[in-house]
Amino acid sequence: MLRPSIPASPGDPMMPALIPPIPDSRREFLKTAGALALVAAGGPILAVESEKTKSTPESLVKLLYDTFTAKQKKDVCFAWDYVEKERGLLRTRLENNWKITSPSIKSSYYTADQQHLIRKIFEGMTNPAWHERWDVQLKGDVGGFGQNQSLAIFGEPGTDKFEFVLASRHMTLRCDGNSAEHVAFGGPILYAHDGENTYEKPAHPNNVFWHQAQAANKLYDMFDGKQREKSLVLKGMPSEELVGFRGAKGTFDGIAVTELAQDQKEHLQQVLKLLLEPFRQSDQDEVVRCLKVQGGLDACHLAFYKEGDLGDDGIWDNWRLEGPSFVWYFRGRPHVHVWVHVADSSEVKLNSYQNSVGV
Repeated sequence: MLRPSIPASPGDPMMPALIPPIPDSRREFLKTAGALALVAAGGPILAVESEKTKSTPESLVKLLYDTFTAKQKKDVCFAWDYVEKERGLLRTRLENNWKITSPSIKSSYYTADQQHLIRKIFEGMTNPAWHERWDVQLKGDVGGFGQNQSLAIFGEPGTDKFEFVLASRHMTLRCDGNSAEHVAFGGPILYAHDGENTYEKPAHPNNVFWHQAQAANKLYDMFDGKQREKSLVLKGMPSEELVGFRGAKGTFDGIAVTELAQDQKEHLQQVLKLLLEPFRQSDQDEVVRCLKVQGGLDACHLAFYKEGDLGDDGIWDNWRLEGPSFVWYFRGRPHVHVWVHVADSSEVKLNSYQNSVGV
């Protein structure tokens, strides 16, 4: 059976543009904000580039927080361990279709300068080589960046414990400056896309993440008969939101990576690289660090699921790479949802929920 070819990788991350550092005083803030406004308006970037300290998404969160009114802080900013009666510990919440707070980014609730800052934070959280693909996903799934998309800030930016969460349909991303101990990405994340329709065709046309599954399926093609038998789960699959850690003594679906040949392990490393590629380098590095602590890919299992095989074509739409405290769960039916939870300790708890309204 011929399988679709894997698109070329977008390549190495480009150097991010220099944007203003955290101001030390109101005078510096006004100066920085003025420079930022010039950039937003398409003016000279020299004023910004003259700053010696390169910003990070976390420093921009501090800059954004300092522009908030009292009402905005009340509406979208919370204590680090804020718990809601209905949704639990809100900071670690994960859903496939939600707004973590009510105001949409692209609305009169946020000023134009604040919207610009939020966009810059998002760009800093992701690989510059992937911004175009992220925008394709956002355009198709929420109408564009900021449309029906929300944010929340936990803790106080500028301290050693705060986190920024961006949440909408098909996207939950975080930045925390390593405030959240033991976890990569600041906690569990989700990325997803329906390329053309909610119920995608087997080839997932125009889906920006489908190439990840194609690469995993190419590894399945490399398996011998016994490896295929071990890796393929013929009946049933975990509910997509179940990405809590099983720990070192857990029971995992699929084939142990230790049973793979060297060339197969090398291909799996390339699959992992593709999975990490949409995100900023520091988050990629943190995932690798967490994975190394728990034993690397050799501590993981890889499972393909016959259930949900679109078109019954033997190209597995649903698959899962899992270790003691590592879960990357690719669910491709009826369209792509990818649930991610990575830490250096299996003691980290998960607060996830699959929205029952919409997909």
